[in-house]
This record gives sequence, C-alpha cells and structure tokens, in this order.
Amino acid sequence: MTQFMSQGTAPLSPPPLSHLAFETRAGLEFGMLMASLPLLRWSKRGDGHPVLVLPGFTAGDVSTLALRRFLRGQGHHVHGWRLGANTGPSDDILSGLQSRFEELFERHQQKISLVGWSLGGIYAREIARAFPSKVRQVISLASPFQDPMANNIPFLASAAAAGLSQNESLLKQLRRPLNVPSTAVYTRSDGIVNWRSCIETDGPLRENVRVWSSHCGLGHHPMTLHVIADRLAQEEGQWKPYRF
Repeated sequence: MTQFMSQGTAPLSPPPLSHLAFETRAGLEFGMLMASLPLLRWSKRGDGHPVLVLPGFTAGDVSTLALRRFLRGQGHHVHGWRLGANTGPSDDILSGLQSRFEELFERHQQKISLVGWSLGGIYAREIARAFPSKVRQVISLASPFQDPMANNIPFLASAAAAGLSQNESLLKQLRRPLNVPSTAVYTRSDGIVNWRSCIETDGPLRENVRVWSSHCGLGHHPMTLHVIADRLAQEEGQWKPYRF
C-alpha cells in the first residue's frame, strides 16, 4: 500500500490533460468485459449478503448494470441506488441515499457491503462513517476522497471548490480512515481525477489495489470486477488484504 499524504498537506493538482486521451478506452474496456465473462465466472462466489452499488457523478444505475449483474451471478444480493442521475450531494440525494440504505438494512437484517464508483465511493465511505455497525465493507472505484477538487472537469472542479474550499473540516472528514474494512481501487492513468486522491494511507483494515484502466471504464474493467468479487467473498470478520 502507499502512504502519500496526510491532513494539512498542499492540495493535489488535476491529472495531466494528456491523460484525458486514456478515457477513450472506456468502450474498449467494456468490450473486454464481455469477452472475459466466461473466465470471470471462476472468481470467488459470495455468501448472499446484500451489496449496494452507487454510481459516479452524472451517472445512474444504468452505468453499474454490468457490474451488478456480474455480482448477482456470483451469489450476491445486489441493489442499485434507485435515485436517478447522481447530480451531486444535494439534500435530496443524501436523504434519499440514507433512506435507501436503511430500507435495505431493515429488509435484509444483515450488514451491507458498499461499492461506489467515483463520487459514489465518497458517498459509500460517508455512509460507513455514519453507520459502521451496519456496513460490512466499502469498495471505492477511483473515488477522490483525499482531494475531490483535483480533477479535470471544469464544472465539477468549480462545484467541488465552491462546496469544499471553505470547509476544511469536511475535507479532513473525507480523508479520515474508516472503522470498517475498505478497498480503494484506482488507476494511475486516470484522466478525470488525480489518482493520488483516490488511495488510502496504510492501516490494518484498508488497502489500495491498482488496475490499469480509464476512470470512465474502471467500473466495468474485468480486473476490477475480479477484485470486487474477491473482496466481497470474504467471510464477515475475516477480512484480509487482496493478493494478486
């Protein structure tokens, strides 16, 4: 794992603009997934516990459909968030997400694993921070919880800056480690956010797993799906770091 920054360090820069060209791989990575599905079915199978999958900024449940179908086929009880497009952390989105999480916990009467792509991973981490006794583990996919402002999307950077630049306490909260097992999947060729903003500092219940992918294709990259299946298949209370 990589230890790279702590609270109070200088803000990170957006990734090089040249990395935006890597985002054109997203369609190819989806094609790789379709070709890899027969092999991916040999990934570890789960125990049927509930999994809630959260989409990235501007995306909705359609963007996570392939991931959810795969995990369902691996024996997990998988749910989308059912809140439409992820338009950012508005009061409606945050209250709707909390209601969705609590409804699923009441339905299953089991701890829920959370998988979040990009901004969805930040939501997942904050749910786990608020309800640690109800969360089994968190898996984030290219989620810039260390510095959300270090991104290459002008309107997203402006929105993040407006909401966070004057709120250092919130920034510190986003960076704090969780009290549940967490896996941060990231890609160094990320063209949207600085990959350093997406990884954890060292600790017994947290890890970073690198995948060679685009940001926009990470959620349906074959290696990502294999890693997620492996993490979710662990017995509750028996979490160990991922090994290639």
